[in-house]
Amino acid sequence: MQGVTVETGVSFAVLGPLEVRDDGRLIEIGGQRLRALLTLLLLDTGRTVPTDALVAGVWDDHPPNGVGNALQALVSRLRATIDRALVVADPSGYRLLVAPDQVDLHRFTRLAREGGRALETGDPGLAVRALTEALGLWRGAPLTDLPAGAVEVARLEEIRIAATEDRIDAELRLGPRPDVVSELSRLVAVHPLRERLRGLLMRALYGSGRQVEALAAYEDARATFADRLGADPSPALAELHLSILRGDSVPSGDSVPSGDSVLHGDSVLRGDGARPVPARPSAQPPARTPAQPLVVRSPPVRKGNLRARLTSFVGREGDVEQVGESLARNRLVTLLGPGGAGKTRLAVESAEAFASSVPDGAWLVELASVLDPAQVPHAVLAALGLRDMGLVSVRPAAGPSADADATGRLVTALSGRAQLIVLDNCEHLVGAAATLADRLLADCPGVRILVTSREPLGITGEVLWPVQPLGLDHAVRLFADRAAAARPGYRARDDRLAVERICSGLDGMPLAIELAAARLRTLSAEQIADRLGDRFRLLTSGSRTAMPRHQTLRAVVEWSWDLLDEEERTLAARLSVFAGGGTLESTEEVCRGDLDVLGRLVDKSLVVFDGGRYSMLETVRAYAGDRLAEMGDEREIRLAHARFFAQMAETADPHLRRAEQVEWLPRLWAEHDNLSSALLWATDQGETDIALTLVGHLGWYWWLVGHRREGAQRAEEAIRLAEGGGPGGDPVKVALAHAVLGLTWAAADLQWDRARESLQTAIQLMRDNQVSGPPHPVVAMAAPILALLLGSDFEANAHLEDLFGHPDPWVAAAAYMFRGNVYFNTGRVAEGESHLRASLDRFREVGDRWGTGNALASLAEAGTMRGTGEAIEILREAIALVDEVGAVEDTPYMRTRLAIVLNIAGDRAGADSVLEEAMRICVDNADPMGKAGVEHVRGDFARERGDFDAARECYHEALRLLGGPELSSARQLHATLSSSLGMLAAQEGDLGRARRLHGEALALAVESQDGPVVAHVIVAYAGLAALEGDHERAAVLLGGATAVRGIVDVVGYDHLRATEAATAALGREEFSRHYERGRAMTREQAVAFAG
Repeated sequence: MQGVTVETGVSFAVLGPLEVRDDGRLIEIGGQRLRALLTLLLLDTGRTVPTDALVAGVWDDHPPNGVGNALQALVSRLRATIDRALVVADPSGYRLLVAPDQVDLHRFTRLAREGGRALETGDPGLAVRALTEALGLWRGAPLTDLPAGAVEVARLEEIRIAATEDRIDAELRLGPRPDVVSELSRLVAVHPLRERLRGLLMRALYGSGRQVEALAAYEDARATFADRLGADPSPALAELHLSILRGDSVPSGDSVPSGDSVLHGDSVLRGDGARPVPARPSAQPPARTPAQPLVVRSPPVRKGNLRARLTSFVGREGDVEQVGESLARNRLVTLLGPGGAGKTRLAVESAEAFASSVPDGAWLVELASVLDPAQVPHAVLAALGLRDMGLVSVRPAAGPSADADATGRLVTALSGRAQLIVLDNCEHLVGAAATLADRLLADCPGVRILVTSREPLGITGEVLWPVQPLGLDHAVRLFADRAAAARPGYRARDDRLAVERICSGLDGMPLAIELAAARLRTLSAEQIADRLGDRFRLLTSGSRTAMPRHQTLRAVVEWSWDLLDEEERTLAARLSVFAGGGTLESTEEVCRGDLDVLGRLVDKSLVVFDGGRYSMLETVRAYAGDRLAEMGDEREIRLAHARFFAQMAETADPHLRRAEQVEWLPRLWAEHDNLSSALLWATDQGETDIALTLVGHLGWYWWLVGHRREGAQRAEEAIRLAEGGGPGGDPVKVALAHAVLGLTWAAADLQWDRARESLQTAIQLMRDNQVSGPPHPVVAMAAPILALLLGSDFEANAHLEDLFGHPDPWVAAAAYMFRGNVYFNTGRVAEGESHLRASLDRFREVGDRWGTGNALASLAEAGTMRGTGEAIEILREAIALVDEVGAVEDTPYMRTRLAIVLNIAGDRAGADSVLEEAMRICVDNADPMGKAGVEHVRGDFARERGDFDAARECYHEALRLLGGPELSSARQLHATLSSSLGMLAAQEGDLGRARRLHGEALALAVESQDGPVVAHVIVAYAGLAALEGDHERAAVLLGGATAVRGIVDVVGYDHLRATEAATAALGREEFSRHYERGRAMTREQAVAFAG
């Protein structure tokens, strides 16, 4: 159904370089054709775009052979990159199920229309807001990825310039604006024939007291029109000129008609500068005599005291609507949040929007400068204009009777009114504000109150509205807007990564972001981002007209801190040791704080409680950390924090290899930042025992959750501390740290020489200290892993044999799986399968989902080559198991294997869907090698379909993601990619290039010592031999590949293609004779024959 959309956090931007974001996170759209496809779908969001239109838009006039398959492949890649549910196939084409406001182009056109309507109906303030937001969506040239988009670009540019004219017109209606003169001068230079711009420039100059320049601007317009068009200015512009010449007051309305063109006599002066064309009679404006003034009716006067805003309002438009809905249902709404969260701005915008719902308007009462609680009623009287007074006194009142008298007069004045009162900044006067609000709500039924405060008023009927930090996308928009004001010409998109670091590091807090943007006058965005560790010295350039507590970031937090009592300050300072927050149990044990005090910190917006954890915004935490350092007990608190999390890691470790892993992994993940900060502190402070405990017992956690490189780095630091003579260097713990380091280095392919060294050290330490009882499982696996790294399969097998009877069944299961994979790698498939089944039984027994899933995935490899359908179900079970424990480094590989099996079974749609899932996981976890693997398989699928262009694009994208082949797993993938590119070249007829690529692939495959990869490359050589007509050689190579692999491949596309060609040429009997010759070869012989 047309117009149906899917709820999603994905947003799209085409008014500039194409950007796609999922809840603020940038999604990479690789390849020009993929970007063109997405852009075409975005232009008609929610509507079906016909296939022909997509083909024409993506490939212009040069569609490939099999364009239908090519388009389908491109759509599959798009689904893998964004939420697949968003891209829907219809009989006639494809459509994108997103709401128009998720696309900046459609949001821009909507806001431009709304701004234009507001201008027409006499609401220039609303027009300015809508049009400023609309124009702020532009980041550069639009639709840059659409080769044939010139017409649409021209349409958008015309809407943009018209919206700019409307915005400036609206600003001028609000009063003189000298600041727009330079902008108008630039616009007139670019669009010299737009008469409306000429009129706006004349009005802006005249309104700024520059009459002579305004008259000169008219003369320039008259001369330009005469020279370029042979025409005079319109009567409207001439009348404006006459008013300026006489020194009359210039009407507030526009001087020339708005729209895409300007009417001039019987012709239309087009905005693009084309020659005048006859105007339709219906388009002709009514005749106007010189005596008729060009007056636009002023908007109706609104009651209230809300001032015009000087800056745009970014990111909380939805909040304004929801706050308004809350005010409609409730008479007391409190916007709650820490300093700098944007409470005041949200309150003013919400009050402005709600004002039309209350006959007596919306009134702002600013309490920030009121220091005496007794002065609160007087401040409200003054703000509402209910008595003649100057500044509200900040001295103590004469007594309770004065306060009561002021409240009584206020009640009397408001009892018959229906209005909204905004009590802004109540936290330092919360008791007095609560008393007054309670009285007004009880005695003045038409009054509604909107409060901003850092803590609730705490009275009956109060509805709290927590003001959340800005999401990343809106925070970046705010930074970009304020940065452009601080440094004209600055474009945030050029520093996107640095700007995102700034906005994330500042918790999305508007005031902090504005202070950071102001720093662009003297620092680059990268320099600001790098200096956020010293944020309180960095962010000190607030508005001179702001309250002192809003002029620097330190002052913002200091104001809240000064409102705390001693107990609250002590607990808040101690809570700063928690990175990422903590549970009630951890905060009570580490901080020794009272639950009631913790609750008060939550009420005062210093601590955030999300239902399970207590946390601080990073800026608040940084300030509290500085205060902790001044209190004298920082080391004691940090030591308690480190010990607590070391004990947690030690307790959790054995459970991570049992059925309870599904309970413990989420607990550790929630504390990941605390565990890391505890380890860093312990290492930095020389707490060797704590550091070694954390490293040793987090090793398997790092392995499971995909933080293996972090684990290697942290283990190295702890070992350096222990071996540097630090106290507490228990040799058993040092051995475990070395084993963790060796295992993670070997797995992550960081430094195999260092991995061997660490594993040798771990083994030697255990021998030297004659440890009684079984070692930690990671230490137990050190010897066979070391033997394999040293190239000794015999020694590795001997060590594994010793582990088969290990008292820990998990170690035995891991040993069986290890040997099974070793056998697979050396072509001993039957023995490998036997060991993997033994491993599977033991992993199931202990309940380890990671081990069970990996054993199943390995078993599925052999099943796939035999063509057994059970491989699909085996892989689905494996994926479900590793997904359950969140093993993000394992699941993409398993999904690509499942996609291959589904493709072999003929389920191409299912295969594409699984690849989309794999790619999404890789993107979410910043896994370039995983993404490269997915692109490789996509390329193979495209090559099988005959879509060679798509295959090449996928292979090259995979190579780009991989970088160089320095790491061993990268060597394996580089080898298979090079051979796939070689097979592609061969299929396209470039046999010389194919041979060169196969040679590179074979060298890398041999270096990787990976048997299946070597077999893959030998099959590629067989395909090349068949194409060269050497079918005997092809048959021998196919037999050699089977010998290396240890199993006959009855389903592989390239194996079958070469087999069919050689069999057809030689006959079955002759083919078998040469094939068996290859099967009798060793790996070394097969490699030598191929090369």
